[in-house]
Amino acid sequence: MAFLDKVDAATNLAKNNELQLLVFKVSEEEDSAYYAINVFKTREVVESKNHYLTQIPSSHPLLEGTIILRGLQIPLLNLPKWLGVNLSKEDIANSDILICDFNGVIIGLRIMYAFRVIKKNWNEMHAPDSYRLKEDGVVINDTRLEDGSLCLVLDYEKLLADVIPQALVDIEQDTAALKEITIPEKLKKGTVLVAEDSKTAQKHLVQIFKNAHLNMKLFDNGEKLVNYLKSLGEDVDNIAAIITDIEMPEMSGFTVIKLLKSNPFTKEIPIIVNSSMTGENNRREAEDLGADGFIDKTKSHNIIPLIASLIQ
Repeated sequence: MAFLDKVDAATNLAKNNELQLLVFKVSEEEDSAYYAINVFKTREVVESKNHYLTQIPSSHPLLEGTIILRGLQIPLLNLPKWLGVNLSKEDIANSDILICDFNGVIIGLRIMYAFRVIKKNWNEMHAPDSYRLKEDGVVINDTRLEDGSLCLVLDYEKLLADVIPQALVDIEQDTAALKEITIPEKLKKGTVLVAEDSKTAQKHLVQIFKNAHLNMKLFDNGEKLVNYLKSLGEDVDNIAAIITDIEMPEMSGFTVIKLLKSNPFTKEIPIIVNSSMTGENNRREAEDLGADGFIDKTKSHNIIPLIASLIQ
């Protein structure tokens, strides 16, 4: 699939509250778990045996080294080890490497093999509270395959934060950005609602609002945020702005925008998309649905200045 076609497909799926998942395994064991990643965060799958691994001294234990692919030096992360699975030398020799793109950061994930691609509606993706009980939890949500098997979607942003923290948002930049702006009264006294399913991204946003001494209310998915606003009825004057991810269980960010901008009580509230799906088509679709701003997740330190400018 050509790159632009791929971007178009991702946008069309998201606006219909759908997604495509690449399902894979990290072990040859028959009863081992199925895992998944959004297809549009992947580039290709290559055989490990065809790529020479250069080790990096004193690196993180999960960073195996780097491989060269089409002139790019790509860090290889040991996904099985992150999940508590130790591969034998034979397994490693037979394993594959899943090449992924997170906000322009290209990495390789060691997997055993790619199983298949499936299409799901976001309301078929579930995020049980049990996944959120532990700070070190690595599962973000789950779904079922046709045969009833459980398929787990991982918090890949947490993996990046653990191994390559410089690839994610720099909270220090957030503090510097705040010195350059005047916070409007509506933002000082009001509350910002946030829909975000990644615990890692949640932590960053919580810290950003804490640094700014501003109120925020966090929801694990878009449906919970929309239901909260419904419970307020007409009494939404205290809501200064809304921040939403695009990819979320139960309800995508595009659906959140569509519902809130078509509601006379919520249509004037500024909505900002904070996403790792940063293609131009996603931005355009969010804008067409009525979103007031779009922030790349690696640039989340700019989110308070953006809200302030929208309110002013």
